[in-house]
Amino acid sequence: MIARAATLVWRITYARYIMASALALAADLSLFMMLLEFGLKPIPASMAGYCAGLVVHWIISSRLVFAEQAMRGPQRNRQKALFVVSTLIGLALTTLIVGTGSHFGLDPRLAKLIAVAISFQTTYLLRRSVVFA
Repeated sequence: MIARAATLVWRITYARYIMASALALAADLSLFMMLLEFGLKPIPASMAGYCAGLVVHWIISSRLVFAEQAMRGPQRNRQKALFVVSTLIGLALTTLIVGTGSHFGLDPRLAKLIAVAISFQTTYLLRRSVVFA
């Protein structure tokens, strides 16, 4: 019974995280594509988009997805720092994948989509088990 309830809660949190990620991804990809159109190289465009997504994701995650686990006062600053660290790990993965893909002739948009899938799972696991634990 307890395991079943925990599984249900996890799924709901995961569903909320997917929605938050979709909104953050929309901000990320919109800026990424716009910067590519303006002639910015794929790596800095990818990094800028990812950072825009970070801001959107923090706001949604701390207020809707993990609201019960969000800290107040000085502990919130620690949580923000851990969130940024999880984001930097995702950014490093994204940059590595987009850079490597572009270097080997892969369309930067396809490389970005591959990076999104890998970064999404990595940051979710970090945020669920470390940031908002």
